Amino acid sequence: MPVEIRRTLLWQQTTFLEGWKKVSEPTLLVAAMAIIRNPWFGRGHVENMRPEIQEHGPELGKLLTNMLLGVTGDRLEGCGKASVVGMGGEIEHAQALTHTLHFGNQFREAINAKSYLVFSNTRGAANCPVTIPLMDKDDGGRRSHYQTIQTSVADAPAEDEIIVALGASVGGHPNHRIGDRYEDLAEMGRDVDNPAGV
Repeated sequence: MPVEIRRTLLWQQTTFLEGWKKVSEPTLLVAAMAIIRNPWFGRGHVENMRPEIQEHGPELGKLLTNMLLGVTGDRLEGCGKASVVGMGGEIEHAQALTHTLHFGNQFREAINAKSYLVFSNTRGAANCPVTIPLMDKDDGGRRSHYQTIQTSVADAPAEDEIIVALGASVGGHPNHRIGDRYEDLAEMGRDVDNPAGV
């Protein structure tokens, strides 16, 4: 069945002042969201979810990617994804639409990302938090770009809906000064492939 989109939303925030200090280069955060009808709602336990994943994933990935790039253009540095399924659905329904290359690669390929898309998936009622974690599109260890978009949609998700979202940043989190994970690894005598030293 074709994806049924009730609404799209484009959220953005620019931070000029953080922690009592001006931000030298203001950080722009952008979220693109689609509120869709849950294709598995009311069907009980659906074992094979792939037909809907393969049909909905590319369409939603392209739509949300284009919405983000319409704001950031080629300045985009950080990225992430999230989904929230309404109370009448399963967490697996939320995860199904974002944890697939049919969805994620639309974004990853458009921005030439080397890292994976950090994510959150949850279930909630209308106006629950939509939390989109972000990290650097090319370097998962670059902590300057660890930040989170937090928003909500007053009337979504309904019990038969899913919010699917992509997030992006231009710039790192405001006034970042916690270094990166490579400094920690060097100090602790650990390497990137085995940070816990096990």
